[in-house]
Formats: sequence, structure tokens, C-alpha cells
Amino acid sequence: MAGVKDYVNTEVGNNREQIEHHVAQILRLIGEDTEREGLLETPARVTRMYEEIFAGYEVDPREALGVTFDENHEELVIVKDIVYYSQCEHHMAPFFGKVHIGYIPSGKIAGLSKFARLVEAVTRKLQVQERITSQIADIMVEVLNPHGVMVVVEGEHLCMCARGVKKPGSKTVTSGVRGIFREDSASRAEFLSLIKS
Repeated sequence: MAGVKDYVNTEVGNNREQIEHHVAQILRLIGEDTEREGLLETPARVTRMYEEIFAGYEVDPREALGVTFDENHEELVIVKDIVYYSQCEHHMAPFFGKVHIGYIPSGKIAGLSKFARLVEAVTRKLQVQERITSQIADIMVEVLNPHGVMVVVEGEHLCMCARGVKKPGSKTVTSGVRGIFREDSASRAEFLSLIKS
């Protein structure tokens, strides 16, 4: 399966003219001169950017995990520091950070690159960090049926850093805990220790 990076949002492509028109309208409404050199191609550039950054609407995140493999491995597997970029659905401002995924297989594993594809599929759309965290954990449970899943998402939100309270450098951390990680504090502690190392 191709990754989300290989996709574009076809809705954007199908509505290119309208989107470009509306971007130009917004520029005019904030007081810009859309005829000045630096802005002549901006509506088209924004539209092309939307095709890419909203590609998650074109992908079923369950399919992002791809083909799974039967494997008799029931120890902790962690893929950490998966960088993501998303757009806050409240302000359409970017937020970005890292996702750390740990799971204890129950006979089924996925290729390691598939976790990055899953993160891409979930984050490349209008989102909130809390939903990203839950969706990744729930899809892992649905597709792999592991003994347990733990997901930690770190995010820096420009809607908080560059506007409003203007607190640059502040980070939001969310976690999703499923299965054995809920009851077994030692497994949780091992995961948290390993993602910090």
C-alpha cells in the first residue's frame, strides 16, 4: 500500500479553482494587495499545499498498517519519535510533534514503517491531539489485537504559541492506554522509560 505521502486530497484538486478564489478573497479581506508580486501565485500555492497536508482524508488509517505477519513474539515493541504535522480544527493553525507507540503482540505484528504510515494517515487532516492519540491506539487494537497498546503524543500548537496566550515552547502530552498497559504498572513504566531514553 502506498503511504499517505504518496496521496493527495483529490477533493482539493477537484475544487482547485474555487479554493484559489477563496484564498485570494481572504487575502483581500485582511487588507492585502493580491496583485503584488509576492502574492500573485499564493492562492495556487496554498491550494497545492492543501492537497498534501489534508491527504489523510484519502486514506483508511486501518489500511495504513498494511499486511500483518503471524509472529510468536509477545514482548514489548516500541516505535518512537515518529514526527507528525497536523492542523488544529479550531483555528486551522499547524501543530506538530512526535508520536511514540508501544504494543505487546499476541501473535500478530506489522512492519515497522507501517506505524509511521498510520501516524500520517491520522494526522494529515483537521484534528485535535486527543483524537489523534485515541485513534492510533484504537486502530492498533482493531487491526493487531495485541495484549496491550500504549501511545504517547507530544505536540506544540501554534494556536497557543503564536496567538492567544502566546506561550512558545509549551507542549501538550496525551496518552492512550489499552489492554495490559491499563492494569500492569510495570509494563507502563517500561514503555515510558524506553521512550525517554
